[in-house]
Amino acid sequence: METPDTPAAETPTGSAAQNWETAAAEPQYRAAVVDLLGALAYGELAAFERLAEDAKLAPTVADKAELAKMASAEFHHFEKLRDRLAAIDVEPTEAMDPFAAALDGFHRQTAPSDWLEGLVKAYVGDAIASDFYREVAVRLDSDTRDLVLEVLDDTGHAEFAVGKVRAAIEEDPRLGGRLALWARRLMGEALSQAQRVVAERDALSTMLVGGLADGFDLAEVGRMFSRITEAHTKRMAALGLAA
Repeated sequence: METPDTPAAETPTGSAAQNWETAAAEPQYRAAVVDLLGALAYGELAAFERLAEDAKLAPTVADKAELAKMASAEFHHFEKLRDRLAAIDVEPTEAMDPFAAALDGFHRQTAPSDWLEGLVKAYVGDAIASDFYREVAVRLDSDTRDLVLEVLDDTGHAEFAVGKVRAAIEEDPRLGGRLALWARRLMGEALSQAQRVVAERDALSTMLVGGLADGFDLAEVGRMFSRITEAHTKRMAALGLAA
């Protein structure tokens, strides 16, 4: 989900200056990209399922229709990733399987109790994941990078969620405290999930800490998460919530 506050990406270097055919000659790089596309594909599939569920909580028919449209967009993103995996001779379900447990666990632990919590989760949680993948994208070959950035395009949920949440808080200011606590919980769970997934996938973690990209070290990983946290604070302000 793209917002104006997405952390700025760095100038592509190393593998990012190559196309897929050239970069994929390195087996570890290929493995890292397969992991990344698998994680993204399962994330998009899960987002589709979640939005479809959230539509049941929508208070009006118009809101249900809006969420259904967004869910459809997420599924189209999933299809693009699935087709790309197949095109590079990878079984899509095999690429997605390693990430299913972590993502399903995140969604179980952060199941919204009402419509507003669902909107905040979609806006805050999805944006954190998108920020993370955008940071990774600058290390990718040009073909993969273009695909990743395409599927991270905003489905319209950002503007929709901000408008609905702000209107609800204006009508009942007491909601602000509860939703702020909820958003902080989402932030912690999302970052923990991202760190856990990377730590469990050797090729992906090697890409992040510099084994497959120039000038990207552990200190830069820390700065990356700081940028993601800063963007989260700005999104909270857009919602009218305290970070």
